[in-house]
Amino acid sequence: MSKVYELFIGGAFVAEGSQERFPAVNPYNRQAWASIPQASDEQVAEAISAARAAFEKTWSRTSGLERARLMHKLADLLAADADRMGRLESTDNGKIIRETRSQMHFAARQYRFFAGYADKLWGKVIPLDTADVLDYATREPAGVAVLITAWNSPMGLLSNKLAPALAAGNCVVVKPSEHASATTLEFARFVEQAGFPPGVVNVVTGDARVGKALLDSGRIDRISFTGSPAVGREIAANAGRKLVRSIVELGGKSPNVIFEDADLPKAIVGALAGIFAATGQTCIAGSRLLVQRPVYRQVVDQLVERARKIRLGDPTDTATEMGTAANEPQFERILGSIENAKAEGAQLVTGGKAATGEGLDKGFFVEPTIFTEVRNDMTIAQEEVFGPVLSIIPFDGEEEAIEIGNDTKYGLAAGIWTGNLDRAMRVSRGLRAGTVWVNTYRAVAVQAPFGGFKDSGFGRERGEIALEEFTNTKNVMIDFSNEERDPFAIKA
Repeated sequence: MSKVYELFIGGAFVAEGSQERFPAVNPYNRQAWASIPQASDEQVAEAISAARAAFEKTWSRTSGLERARLMHKLADLLAADADRMGRLESTDNGKIIRETRSQMHFAARQYRFFAGYADKLWGKVIPLDTADVLDYATREPAGVAVLITAWNSPMGLLSNKLAPALAAGNCVVVKPSEHASATTLEFARFVEQAGFPPGVVNVVTGDARVGKALLDSGRIDRISFTGSPAVGREIAANAGRKLVRSIVELGGKSPNVIFEDADLPKAIVGALAGIFAATGQTCIAGSRLLVQRPVYRQVVDQLVERARKIRLGDPTDTATEMGTAANEPQFERILGSIENAKAEGAQLVTGGKAATGEGLDKGFFVEPTIFTEVRNDMTIAQEEVFGPVLSIIPFDGEEEAIEIGNDTKYGLAAGIWTGNLDRAMRVSRGLRAGTVWVNTYRAVAVQAPFGGFKDSGFGRERGEIALEEFTNTKNVMIDFSNEERDPFAIKA
């Protein structure tokens, strides 16, 4: 175990005192490669205090121009070290380096994008019915925000939250997943090197006990969480009891709909990207492929052929196309979902088990798996697997496609493949999802808002609207008249 990490609190890495620890395990070879600290309740309290002090004494008084300068510096440091950071993330969670390296640059782009807003959080002068009263509204930072990220894309998910939070003037305490904490702790070095005031960004790591201590503290102003619906419900309920505003980005069971008039070669690639990229461990996975009957068999045959050719291997090798499940519990969960689908009557046409072969035997590899003969009421079509498992469902017309697409508790994303613009508009309007892609899938942009409907959560990340999640509106009314008023009647 070569690397020993420490918590980052108040602008410094904390190493003193006895510290419970747990290993970071490489899912490719199942070897422990780093040691991660389990933050104590006292350290969690210290992190919140450091963020509160930084907010009240420094960061809330820092100009937008200076916040922007520091954020640009942060982006520069991350982009310059993208190769190393990508390799670390691939080592930590098994995602292929072709994606993790790209995600580092995308994260840097987010910090630059929101840096541009840091000095442009303008308010409004509001004309009232009374001419001698000046009224204006301002947007002010919420205060201290807790940012909780998932293990599948630590740096990408963190940038979704941290970039708008910093631009808006908040201080933060970050808690990454215990299954993938290393790159977040490495990122804290960039915060230090960029010159952020101590306490603006703090990182505490550990299991659910750390998350509970953060939420139970009663000294935070925002919670932003990405993870499972079960945990998201607990966090939202906890936040509601404390009247703390929360942003929760949860799971999905997204429909990817191929119509008979689609550009089929392009749609096949989109279907592959939707489910087998990132080993299917993405909340926007197009795990339900809805195919119009005239092209159903053609699509199934081509997908099976392509899926069998996907190259599995070392996630840090640029030739690898699909990596591992991120950790052993997820590996077992994926295999369990496959067995359950077979038991319910879904037809397994390729994959369906742990992948074996040269270089694969030690890792948490799952074969690219495709089921046909899937009914939308089956568990495999309703519950998020978070793995490389595709359910293919036939349909006849637009209305049926929309009905099947919406017949789930989730509403995060959807895809439509058609050459008919009218159809694209109708189906886009009909599908209840926070993101709808037409003739593309799993495409992101820092400018485009992201979030879900229904059990996929609430609140929005990315895009200008994300700033609203980390600000409060204050209204100021100034009466400059000389008239006397009735003290016993409201002035309107």
